[in-house]
Amino acid sequence: MRLKEKYQKEIAPSLKEKFSYKNTILVPRLQKVVINIGFGKHAKEKEAISAIESALTKISGQKPILTKAKKSISAFKVREGMVIGAVATLRGERMYDFVEKLVNISFPRVRDFRGISDKGVDRNGNMTIGLKDYSCFPELKAEDIDQIYGLEICLNTNAKNREEGLALFQAFGFPFKKNEK
Repeated sequence: MRLKEKYQKEIAPSLKEKFSYKNTILVPRLQKVVINIGFGKHAKEKEAISAIESALTKISGQKPILTKAKKSISAFKVREGMVIGAVATLRGERMYDFVEKLVNISFPRVRDFRGISDKGVDRNGNMTIGLKDYSCFPELKAEDIDQIYGLEICLNTNAKNREEGLALFQAFGFPFKKNEK
């Protein structure tokens, strides 16, 4: 079953019952997913920038926006207006497809993966996940990757608090670590 259909038919009614909402509109849902890559020391290399941009295009299914530095920082050799990263914001159908692919395909492909820490969910019910290596996505072939870059994924919800956001992500099937005491 596709994730959006599963949300509408199973997850939303169960969350509505769990948190005893009177209206379906109050049920927490995903609003957007933001995928971000910083270029770091490779910011001056045009070849590296184009490689990262094409990889992010394959991962997200849409062309990313190149972000520019707002201020010059001499310690990092960054000048104002210099391209320092790429970001893709997913909404709607692409967002649900990406989350489904992330949970069911990409996380199992991550080496030594033991689950996501539930501390990644903030007090507003949003979650941020950092991956040290973006080669776990099935669209990228290992032969095509010459450098390994980190990737940040921010999942934005309309949840009112951390508990609602955590319940939503658990219902989506995100593999959270078991609390060891």
